[in-house]
Amino acid sequence: MEKILIVDVMAEKRLNALRALLPPGFEIDAAKARDDEAVKAAIVDADYAIAGQRGVSGDILRAAKKLKVLHKWGVGVDNLDIDTARELGIRVARTPGSNAGAVAELAIGLMLSTGRQIAYGHAEMQKGEWCGGRLPRENFMLSKKTVGIVGFGAIGQMLARRLAGFECEILYFQRNRADAKVEAELRARHVPLAELLACADYVSLHCPLTPETANMINAKTLASMKRTAILINLARGGVVAEDDLIAALRGGVIHAAAMDVFEIEPLPADSKLIGLDNLVLTPHLGAIAAELFEPTVRRMFANFVAVSKGGAPAPGDTVV
Repeated sequence: MEKILIVDVMAEKRLNALRALLPPGFEIDAAKARDDEAVKAAIVDADYAIAGQRGVSGDILRAAKKLKVLHKWGVGVDNLDIDTARELGIRVARTPGSNAGAVAELAIGLMLSTGRQIAYGHAEMQKGEWCGGRLPRENFMLSKKTVGIVGFGAIGQMLARRLAGFECEILYFQRNRADAKVEAELRARHVPLAELLACADYVSLHCPLTPETANMINAKTLASMKRTAILINLARGGVVAEDDLIAALRGGVIHAAAMDVFEIEPLPADSKLIGLDNLVLTPHLGAIAAELFEPTVRRMFANFVAVSKGGAPAPGDTVV
């Protein structure tokens, strides 16, 4: 039997759902704790590993004695040590496009929740407080607003498509401009980042974390945004300088924000992000949707079967 290890801690019910989809000749287990030593001990005899939200360092990869493939359950591989994997001859794969619809839907949900103060109202109602006539700030609709999308790949384009029903003006920024046909279909206009930040009512981040995008949203760029602007981050925590965002939210530099990703995950219980009434926080829910589970798992397992038979992961899924 070949062994698959989930490096994230996983509930037994979800692990059993994975077992039900296993191809013949494979077994699967998950790390019992999040710390590196627990993952190192678990990965020693694994032939394949799947990483969801947890990062995989070079030290963890070096502890693996049989590992053939490290597979990202999702798209972003910034928290995987690609260089060490390449050095050790370990293939790295991912599932691009698998979560685009789910992340785009969550982005809209966070726009609505933040702009209309749904999360704040819910929290107050749970405390027995009726706050309808005494909200801490103005409510804003999403309809007919200008939405700036930073990163216009599968997720960014899906978001633009979903926003059509809200009659939003779509601005987007990324280094490589999209095809003119895509722009026309989505009624999206490519602009410099500075223009997007200055003009957008909602700024939604969907770019990878790279040296160029690290701390891209900081005190200076936040100050360039509208005071009524709302920031949504479903990219990576490191794209936003969290201390600068906290200061901007406290000081009224921007209206509000929502974050599904963080510099440190899980978010520490003593994080300064917690407790701000103009900040909505969710625990990296972007790709978690029941409809995505089976097709994504089968896609990863198919890549493992291909390698087991002497082949390689699907070309579109291969990183190294």
